[in-house]
Amino acid sequence: MKKSVKILSIILLSIMLLAVLAVPAYATDSGLVDSLMTGGNANTTGIQNVGKNIISIITTVGIIVAVVVLLVLGIKYMMGSAAEKAEYKKTMIPYLVGAVIIFGASAIAKAVIAMSQSITA
Repeated sequence: MKKSVKILSIILLSIMLLAVLAVPAYATDSGLVDSLMTGGNANTTGIQNVGKNIISIITTVGIIVAVVVLLVLGIKYMMGSAAEKAEYKKTMIPYLVGAVIIFGASAIAKAVIAMSQSITA
């Protein structure tokens, strides 16, 4: 049980990281390349909107998962014996680290999008 939870959490974190770090490439649009080569502003609002949507979905899913896991751990902690409480305290640290990683990654991605908008504006 414990091993499967670790594997599932690693898979979910990997998927979230890939979704945040995935960058779409539109290399076939010659107008975009010509615009960049001549120093003109490229129309990147579509790309920025897709990035915002992906980040908002990942952040929402991360918040929901974090709250559900916190509720489960809290209920188990309240109902457990002294030995079980010590075990649940040990599981709280990886939970908190994972939550910080999820929220930090989405905050960094939002900052990168905000900087890219200020550059193209």
